[in-house]
Amino acid sequence: MPRNGNTFSSLAAWRRRVVAHALQGGWRWAQQAGAVTAEHPGRLRFRRLGAGTRLAFPQGTVFGERWIEIGECCIIAEQVTLTAGMLPGLDLGTDTVLTLGNGVVLGRGSHVIADTTITIGSDTYCGPYVYITSTNHSYDDPHEPIGRQWPRSEPVSIGPGCWLGTGAVILPGARIGRNVVVAAGAVVRGEVPDHSVVAGAPARVVRRWDPELGWQPPLRTPAPKPIPEDVTPEQLAALAAWEVEQEEREHGQGQGQAGERAPAGERTREQAEVSSS
Repeated sequence: MPRNGNTFSSLAAWRRRVVAHALQGGWRWAQQAGAVTAEHPGRLRFRRLGAGTRLAFPQGTVFGERWIEIGECCIIAEQVTLTAGMLPGLDLGTDTVLTLGNGVVLGRGSHVIADTTITIGSDTYCGPYVYITSTNHSYDDPHEPIGRQWPRSEPVSIGPGCWLGTGAVILPGARIGRNVVVAAGAVVRGEVPDHSVVAGAPARVVRRWDPELGWQPPLRTPAPKPIPEDVTPEQLAALAAWEVEQEEREHGQGQGQAGERAPAGERTREQAEVSSS
């Protein structure tokens, strides 16, 4: 009987592996086939979709593509929502409503809701679940449900080279300068100067760049050393392999030293037992 039980267990494990392999392979195929690019836009017809840009599959809610321009070499992760207009099917006129510059990155689950103009500058990176909106609910009438009151809309502009941390919220009317860091979870409204760091809810400037003094207050960690211009990709790959080899060697030496110390530990326990007796 135990032999039959082992046979059934092995068969079930084999089936799970086969099913898992098939599902994972099918999902990878779907991710490749479902991605949106300039060469393979699928059902989405953006006003502009730059070369080298990719919207990962599955996409979030996307509508109003005729009023959305996306630059070159952008990375739009899974489940990112991009909308122009309050509802699908609206005529928004002749002007572009939502503009993403070249090299923009939108992390997984982010939302960009453009009921009026939103502009995101080139090389701006957004972490996961960033929320950028040009519209907010109003609550002027205390007797009317807030969801039924007409919302307020203001344009949003985010300068080039910014970094928006995970869960940041950019509210209507925000005007963020260039090379700005928005801390994770910050809620931004109003104007943010160039070369500054903002954090909190509502967000406030916690660090800024001074041309004479540098970052104030000073950074706590040294600046990373840039890669020399004459280094080739092959050299970088060789360096990475060498670092992995060094880590494995150090790990092996650590295990060896632990093994050598084990007998000493056993002698210590034996001495403790003798002394207690």
